[in-house]
Amino acid sequence: MDFRFPRLHADERRRSSPFPFLPPFPPRVATVIPNSPTAASPPASDPSGATVPRFRRRYAGVSVADLAHEYGTPLYAYDADMIRRRCRDLASWDTVRFAQKACSNLAVLNLIRQEGVMVDAVSTGEIQRVLAAGFQPHADRGAVDGPDALPPVHPIVYTADIFDRDSLDAVAKLGIHVNCGSADMLEQLAERAPGANVTLRVNPGFGHGHSQKTNTGGEGSKHGIWHEEIPEVLRRAEWAGLSVSGLHMHIGSGTDLAHLAEVAGALERVALEIGRSLTMVSAGGGLPVPYKPEEVHADLDGYFQLWNATRKTLEDRFGHRIRLEIEPGRYLTAEAGCVITEVRAIKRQGTRKYLLVDAGFNTLARPVLYGSYHPMSLCPAGSEAADDTATTLEEVAVGGPLCESGDIFTQTDGGFVASRALPPAQVGDLLVIEIAGAYGFVMASNYNSKPLPAEVLIDGGQARLVRERQTPADLIRGERV
Repeated sequence: MDFRFPRLHADERRRSSPFPFLPPFPPRVATVIPNSPTAASPPASDPSGATVPRFRRRYAGVSVADLAHEYGTPLYAYDADMIRRRCRDLASWDTVRFAQKACSNLAVLNLIRQEGVMVDAVSTGEIQRVLAAGFQPHADRGAVDGPDALPPVHPIVYTADIFDRDSLDAVAKLGIHVNCGSADMLEQLAERAPGANVTLRVNPGFGHGHSQKTNTGGEGSKHGIWHEEIPEVLRRAEWAGLSVSGLHMHIGSGTDLAHLAEVAGALERVALEIGRSLTMVSAGGGLPVPYKPEEVHADLDGYFQLWNATRKTLEDRFGHRIRLEIEPGRYLTAEAGCVITEVRAIKRQGTRKYLLVDAGFNTLARPVLYGSYHPMSLCPAGSEAADDTATTLEEVAVGGPLCESGDIFTQTDGGFVASRALPPAQVGDLLVIEIAGAYGFVMASNYNSKPLPAEVLIDGGQARLVRERQTPADLIRGERV
């Protein structure tokens, strides 16, 4: 089958635009691409590590070339079945709470809600998103059935280190449970919601993340209430008339299991200081996913057993049930997403070869922010390059279109340009940047006045548009001369 497609996408799709010199935009309709009967695409990863194909002709069962042709590039695509699998991986926990800052598209939020997953919000905008996706603002306050029943779960929890005025208004009016990361939040909440139950986010004095910029514990982090200040904070909460019913610790994003395991002991010590008012403890997030072939998935069962033992210790001490939560973000969506981008130029700079694509750090910021590694696969544009068994690879650097030297997808932490071994590419081929479903679109920007990309969700072999691509008119909407 010939996968050739027009370099600037289909001419017949050209819509009238105030910028006719720009490539045409795809139609702004929720077109569905059906699955074809050909073989399904390989999984984005397997349990042993980040294994991706050198050639990626299909994503979640749908032709990559068809996706690019229909919706344009750059494009985010999400695999609904993978999201469901990752939600169900954590079924042992009493509550799985999605850190939506990882991927806050309404269709994704609705999908995880249907899986019984609760949600965390860190802003008024995120509260608005989850309400639009069908979440209820607060728990049913009905009676708990018997001493062995778990306490009610909060559908939405607002987690932050401050209240801006809008967020304080929102949680007070809607009755949303608050996870307080600073003592000043207690008095501010008490003025608006007297007698509320709260959770304390505690900084245990140590942290770890895949980058120093994602470390959320220790003296170098602004997050959470310092663990040595808990007695004073408890006095302030009592004075304000608030009841501390929950305890939360989160040491960093994309950390490793050894560091995460340390949190259980630290949380137990703080929980014993708080006492029997506690009805919920949260292990926080940070569950890693493998981006590189040598990385592996975490031992989820072992991690749960560690936390379950902590929970049982607290239940024995306090004489009542404790709800055990986990708060994944990356784990639920990272492997379920990719960026599809078109190779627009190939050139040499001295001894280094560059592939330049139409996605930049305005599309996917993790490489420039953290030096993050994302696997990449090639989707050749024509049948003449269709030998997917080819073993020839070449070292290339992959960069974007931005007028910015840091616009390189193959860079290390510190901004040093690196190379990636990829099959030989031609202008017009598609490059698939894998494992991009977390901290991808949510961190995209309009830098260089680039429109935000479209997003599609693939479910059961059907692709549907879940976010329209921005237009040039969108870029200046709301501005005044």
